[in-house]
Amino acid sequence: MNLDEKTIFELIDKANKTRECAFSPYSHFSVGAALLCKSGKIYTGCNIESEVFTPTICAERTAIFKAMSEGERDFVAIAILGGSSALSKVAEYCSPCGVCRQVLAEFCKADNFDVILYNGTEYKIFKLKDLLPERFTL
Repeated sequence: MNLDEKTIFELIDKANKTRECAFSPYSHFSVGAALLCKSGKIYTGCNIESEVFTPTICAERTAIFKAMSEGERDFVAIAILGGSSALSKVAEYCSPCGVCRQVLAEFCKADNFDVILYNGTEYKIFKLKDLLPERFTL
């Protein structure tokens, strides 16, 4: 599915708004994500940290798990924004961590799934297969 500019910026906007809900008192790095499903529905997620770290969850996995818990199984794209917890601006491109890349690779079609990264002024789009070329499979 080819994404048009309107859809790309809708995802970026939703990810940015969701980033405001991030709970990141330890890393001071807040992330928001907006996941577009084939159905047209958009699910959002933010990172939520825990002081014991292992139960911490990233924005991308929050969005995927929310969508899956609602019965969605076909995913088109995800927009990801991140930076300092000072929400006044997006500081940098925020690429998914290794765990999130693997989860996305398990539930999304790597050849057709777009990952949109935005730094506050410009966006880049990657195919998931390019972000995780040698993914783990069972």
